[in-house]
Amino acid sequence: MTVTTDVPIDPWPAPTADRPVEATVTMPGSKSATNRALILAAISDGTSRLTRPLRSRDTLLMAAALGGLGVAVVDDHDDWLVHGQFPLRRVPAARIDCGNAGTVARFAPALATLVHGDVVLDGDPRMRDRPLTPLLDALRTLGARIDGDRMPLTVHGRGCLAGGEVTVDASASSQLVSGLLLAAPRYDHGVTVRHVGSRLPSWPHLEMTVAALRAAGAAVEATVEATVETEVVGPTGSGACWSVGPGPLVAHDHIIEPDISSASAFLAAAAATGGRVVLADWPDRTVQPGRMLPDLLAAMGCMVTHTAAGLEVRGPGRLNGIDVDLSDYGEAAPTLAALAVLADSPSRLRGIAHLRLQETDRLGALATELGRLGAAITVTDDGLAISPAPLAGARLDPRADHRLAMAYAVVGLVVPGVLIDDIATTGKTVPQFPRLWAEMLGIGMPGALRW
Repeated sequence: MTVTTDVPIDPWPAPTADRPVEATVTMPGSKSATNRALILAAISDGTSRLTRPLRSRDTLLMAAALGGLGVAVVDDHDDWLVHGQFPLRRVPAARIDCGNAGTVARFAPALATLVHGDVVLDGDPRMRDRPLTPLLDALRTLGARIDGDRMPLTVHGRGCLAGGEVTVDASASSQLVSGLLLAAPRYDHGVTVRHVGSRLPSWPHLEMTVAALRAAGAAVEATVEATVETEVVGPTGSGACWSVGPGPLVAHDHIIEPDISSASAFLAAAAATGGRVVLADWPDRTVQPGRMLPDLLAAMGCMVTHTAAGLEVRGPGRLNGIDVDLSDYGEAAPTLAALAVLADSPSRLRGIAHLRLQETDRLGALATELGRLGAAITVTDDGLAISPAPLAGARLDPRADHRLAMAYAVVGLVVPGVLIDDIATTGKTVPQFPRLWAEMLGIGMPGALRW
């Protein structure tokens, strides 16, 4: 297999596979799980150990944010020790860099209300355009003093927050609800949050929040709750409600699951090349939205098997198009779009209008950038319509979006001459992605790729 390993940072020549990929991959920890665990450990009584946490730009920003609020996050070999405390220390003036991390921007403000002092939150230019107002208005209703509706903004922490009942239109992001729930046990009266508005996206991430809270000892009630067994996920509109009671949180050890959403690009390597990839340590039961990935790959013609070694994906001779509602798993859209442009029949990706408000406008970016290769993609009201078309190499801009960069790498396995700008943006969730991608392709016999 021909692989370039000495790659320039900008642009990066995506390696083309000259035979089916054959590899075993072990993923790093989940970004979503790591950042939820960090927040809850910070306001628990005592020291928590995070085992196999993800160390990437987003999680390092979260750890630094906690440090700015007076909570120590300390390396202990591969683990993190979080020295939780409540009440939080007095912080005369703190600045939190949210980068382009939605979890930091939407989880930190609720936590900042619990310090004594002013906390300024800012981030990358794109973060200043991402939706925060519903969260900030909810915090004001609960008793917070906050200047500004977009970054940079200032939270005037008073060491406590009354809490109570609030309504939130979280149709732009489920993180707007999670941010409130994670700090709620330390509010005087807890929090009851009711979603109002259109369909709530990324429902499984709220499952992750509820599960993390319960593991830390919080009392949580949810009126609409998904189950792993039935895969019934998410309300179609208003009415979902969560109540978190006030009370102490218990410091405990968190074993962070592998990031099975970021694994989608590596499993897609098998789908795109007709190869075989095994994802080691696939959880037997998980609330991560990535649990939906096996069925999606199977619908495109892959053979997916749960084995003792992990989740095995074997790619077909020809990929099928797919027509699917991704409202609960919008993270998969870039990877599925990459596979869809390689498929032999049309695809429709639905229920993902909220992706316009991610790290970039993912819908517009996918249509424009993959269109440079010759892909026939139309942006619809709620997603993408993709038809088969001849493809040729071109230079693609991921627009500072990690999932787009990885998706373009998938297309590059089959389409020679794909150049990707700013491949370093993958460090948001997958550190050292270019080297690891090249190592996967360089395996001449079944082997193991570890992080």
